[in-house]
Amino acid sequence: MRPELVAKYRHQRVPRYTSYPASPHFTDAVTADTYRDWLAATDPRSTLSLYLHLPFCQSMCWYCGCHTTVVRHEDPVWSYLAALSTELRTVAGLLPDGPVVRHVHFGGGTPTLLPVQGFRALMAELRTRFRIAPDAEIAIEIDPRTLTPEMVEALGDVGVTRASLGVQSFDAEVQAAINRIQPFAMTQTAVNRLRAAGIQGINLDLIYGLPRQTASSCVETVRQAVSLKPDRLSIFGYAHMPGFKAHQGRIDAETLPDADERVAQLRAMELAVIASGYVRIGMDHFARPDDEIAVAARAGTLRRNFQGYTTDAADLLLAFGASAIGKLPQGYVANVLALPAYLRAVEADGLATARGYRMSLDDKLRATVIEALMCRFDVDLAKVAEAFDTPAQDIMPDARALADLAGDGVAHLSGTRLIIPEAARPLVRSVAALFDRHLDPEGGRHSKAI
Repeated sequence: MRPELVAKYRHQRVPRYTSYPASPHFTDAVTADTYRDWLAATDPRSTLSLYLHLPFCQSMCWYCGCHTTVVRHEDPVWSYLAALSTELRTVAGLLPDGPVVRHVHFGGGTPTLLPVQGFRALMAELRTRFRIAPDAEIAIEIDPRTLTPEMVEALGDVGVTRASLGVQSFDAEVQAAINRIQPFAMTQTAVNRLRAAGIQGINLDLIYGLPRQTASSCVETVRQAVSLKPDRLSIFGYAHMPGFKAHQGRIDAETLPDADERVAQLRAMELAVIASGYVRIGMDHFARPDDEIAVAARAGTLRRNFQGYTTDAADLLLAFGASAIGKLPQGYVANVLALPAYLRAVEADGLATARGYRMSLDDKLRATVIEALMCRFDVDLAKVAEAFDTPAQDIMPDARALADLAGDGVAHLSGTRLIIPEAARPLVRSVAALFDRHLDPEGGRHSKAI
């Protein structure tokens, strides 16, 4: 990316657009009763995706932006699993008969920190409460530092098909700076055990922009990561926001790379991954050319949701657990954030809905445009408007803002087709923001564009 673009966009804050509108715009106008009505209105022919949030970790990584808590014993985990069971039973009871589950995703936190018997029971309950397709993808996020052989065996037994392992960096100095000591051999052992258990879909998550990180150490991390032959890799930029996540304040901001160095790290990692035979998927994912997500990207069917880029095209995303966010045709529903409040809400009501967002036709139109840009870097605005029976001019971006991006070479409008050139794709979120009617550029709630 050209230095002048880095200088211009380095302080811009924009959503990651895993949803539109972004979650800071959810309100308490959407309640548990709203959610009940939406569930009851579900088309029996719908397909479902289930997300279960397990908010527990053995220790706190200082870079983490997730909703999680450190636990030292199992009692809080068992209490949480009991509440999760209640929420699953409530939601399943509100749905009509017929919907089929195509995807299940366990996120966290560290889902594999659950007691093994608790995880087996949770998976058994899911199969009891919902119609899970025989070929459904069942994915789980894993911290290799706490993965036991007993849990690996359980993952294989219950039918897990994909595992996403957090790596971030293999540089020992960087690991010390983020409070996550994870030698390469530990990750290698976890990958080997997972494959031996029949879990062939392996994702590795890497991060750039961490304290004490350099472009050369980023490339070395990529070299070690690809030696494990994962199916997919993701490369995320660290968002330093200690005002929202207090533990990030333990990172010395003076050791963080500046915008120019962040761009250099990202570019070096991308080149190293592509040189190893992977293809780019959207903004920050990479995959083997024959992987189903790469096939979806070529076919124009790639999707984006709260888990990032995905092949998941389910009609409803039902989310369970503290802080979990679901999406239905009518809009978004979000559970309470705090663990004690979640337990109380489920005990009292069976649901823990605290807020959400009812989408208008305009919201759905803009969400479609933003997802197309995030997934394909290319959208025909007239065709999207036509699909929503809306005049094309209603979706055209502000002329002055578009001209500014076009002048920078970040976006190009040809008729009604908006294209993001390959060299400018790291700024795709800045282009997507053209269509965001809710964005407060001074709000500071989002990560930096670079």
